Amino acid sequence: MIHLVLPFGLASILAGAGVYAILARRNAVLMLIGVELVLAAANLVLVTTSAILPDPGGSAQIMSLFVITLAAAEVTLALGIILYAFRARGHIDLGEGLDADEVRADTREVTGENSGAREASATATAASPAATSTTSPASSASSPEVTS
Repeated sequence: MIHLVLPFGLASILAGAGVYAILARRNAVLMLIGVELVLAAANLVLVTTSAILPDPGGSAQIMSLFVITLAAAEVTLALGIILYAFRARGHIDLGEGLDADEVRADTREVTGENSGAREASATATAASPAATSTTSPASSASSPEVTS
């Protein structure tokens, strides 16, 4: 039989490394790895406890299977959110904040919303008299060209 110090020591090392990765890192992927380390530590404690204590139903082992399922769903969802944030912001640094206006503009660019309004405003700006040249053809014809 294995000593209890070894699995609980390993679980505490995993949990400590996971908490450090969550609190000290600003990269979203590294924070996700930290969450996975904490969940792995919880699974190790559950399986070790199940091996030591008499549990005829195996509830700790069943709970560890639920934790594994939860971790898989969490990774899928988190990677989707991280990919969306990367497309919108160009980076996955969570420490760098954005203004609410920048977030709305980034969201519109990624989702393609309001593209018709942007095209309409660009067409209106190009067709407006202020956007055309202020030099009339008559004034340009009367001014001599300077060539070197």
